[in-house]
Amino acid sequence: MIRPLMAVAALMLSTGCTADVVTAQPTLDGQPPIVIAHRGASGERPEHTLASYRLAIEQGADFIEPDLVLTKDGVLVARHENEISETTDVAAHPEFADRKTEKTIDGQKVEGWFTEDFTLAELKTLRARERLPKLRSTEYDGRFEIPTFEEILTLLAEVNKDRDRLVGVYPETKHPSYFVAIGLPHEAPLLAMLGRFGYRGRTAPVFIQSFEVGNLIDLRAKSDLPLIQLMDVEGGPADRPGTSYAAMASPSGLKMVAAYADGIGPNKAMVIPRATLGRLGKPTALVRDAHAAGLRVHPWTFRRENYFLPLGDKASINPSGHGDLAGEIDAYLAAGVDGLFSDNPREAVVAVEKGVSR
Repeated sequence: MIRPLMAVAALMLSTGCTADVVTAQPTLDGQPPIVIAHRGASGERPEHTLASYRLAIEQGADFIEPDLVLTKDGVLVARHENEISETTDVAAHPEFADRKTEKTIDGQKVEGWFTEDFTLAELKTLRARERLPKLRSTEYDGRFEIPTFEEILTLLAEVNKDRDRLVGVYPETKHPSYFVAIGLPHEAPLLAMLGRFGYRGRTAPVFIQSFEVGNLIDLRAKSDLPLIQLMDVEGGPADRPGTSYAAMASPSGLKMVAAYADGIGPNKAMVIPRATLGRLGKPTALVRDAHAAGLRVHPWTFRRENYFLPLGDKASINPSGHGDLAGEIDAYLAAGVDGLFSDNPREAVVAVEKGVSR
């Protein structure tokens, strides 16, 4: 599951035109940081497709990440959101025109088509498309189905059959309290499917993540699989009104998180904020404080397009051009993160391996 331990000494922290030698902070367990393929190799294939996951595995990712929502008939499928107009061709299917509706999800009004209004058989007639067509190629639009969680775990079982280093799975429960409210909870089918494929115990190659709190606490009561509390720069858990992620990221908040989770998945700006003109600033105390509470830190999301990169790592003013993703990753390795989510696992794997071998 994890690459062999390599010495962590000094990293070159890219600042665009110059580079300074900085002392890398250690990870929580001293192991090299893991690379989590964010929705698969989503920088090169439509996200949350078997093709995207398979490519990520070929590119050396340690984990693949499916976001999980449910169908009308209670099947876990991989979509970034339960609203699917951005990531599928559902709008081009006249037979589903009357399914378009407006719902309130986590306090926000959302219009479109929702997985919970479709059976699995109906969803299988749709095809995936690129979510960021202004930044990425659309040549693979229309080729791939929406995969079930079972199909994703089957893929992993096949590729791991003859591997010494297992590729893990890092599922996210999307909008769990909303799905509970409509009678489609994640927890039972998720744990049942993971158990069926042999994911058991603290050392299983799996992390279950959520932006909410209640379902992680419920999962901890039913399972000893590793859990990750996701956090964002603003707002707070949808199921905990009045609680902010900022408060949860404080030293006292992190101690409370450690009572039910094994790590945190913060927005990367919580680890290193953007400073003047979009340059990277100085690391915050979050990694240090999380490690002090016994929590791993897996920030999100690292992408190679100039549009997403800090100023010093942009290659040009073309937003879809590819900049120095490794330069950005180096800064976070120096901060001691235990892993990172990337749409571009090939580049992330190379950056991590080079970084920890210096």
